[in-house]
Amino acid sequence: KPTAPDSTAALALRVESLDALLPQTQCTRCGYPDCHAYAQAMAEGQAEINRCPPGGAEGIVRLAAITGRAVLPLDETHGHEGPRALAVIDEAWCIGCTLCIKACPVDCILGGSKRMHTVIDAQCTGCELCVPVCPVDCISMRPLTGERTGWAAWSPAQAAEARQRYEFRTQRLERDKREHDEALAAKAAAKLANLEAHTQHTDPEVIERKRAVVEAALARARARQGGGQGGGQGGEPGPGGEPS
Repeated sequence: KPTAPDSTAALALRVESLDALLPQTQCTRCGYPDCHAYAQAMAEGQAEINRCPPGGAEGIVRLAAITGRAVLPLDETHGHEGPRALAVIDEAWCIGCTLCIKACPVDCILGGSKRMHTVIDAQCTGCELCVPVCPVDCISMRPLTGERTGWAAWSPAQAAEARQRYEFRTQRLERDKREHDEALAAKAAAKLANLEAHTQHTDPEVIERKRAVVEAALARARARQGGGQGGGQGGEPGPGGEPS
């Protein structure tokens, strides 16, 4: 664990160094939402270096070398080291629900709603996150690398590509959410500008209460966009909500 407080720059550099040593499968088996979050936890002394099954024993040795910590056996409560596997969709049973597409951290599953899905083999990291979300159990993991496990079954080039695809997906999802929120905020603002025409109520007091609710929702949306906390709780409507 760190023996003294790190400066922000030094901590960021340590996080990036640790993240570069992870296989970037984004499998979440370490208990963190992605490889970068695990690297952050290790850099801050909040997580051990032996929680990454895809990296295996070799990965632990690499992390020990850069952190100065002792080499530990893999913590098998987070999974076992094994050959890299490929997700395979039984196309005869696929119902086109798109849940696996949403679960894939590197966007390597193609398909559309109510249409057959397929995996881009070369881009699959073997994370297995698509398996539990399939409602018809039509996804299986097929071992690819024989006896090779850990970094013997996964190259730095593959890790770099997986990281790039994950970062692109993250940016895409953030953009989609931002555009969705902006559309809802614009819809709410349009209603607010002429609220009397967008409600069935005629009581001025009720209309003003609705106005206050919409204005509060818009304020929360602006706070979120500005990096503040906010968001509806307890059933409160979002920017486009219209309470009864």
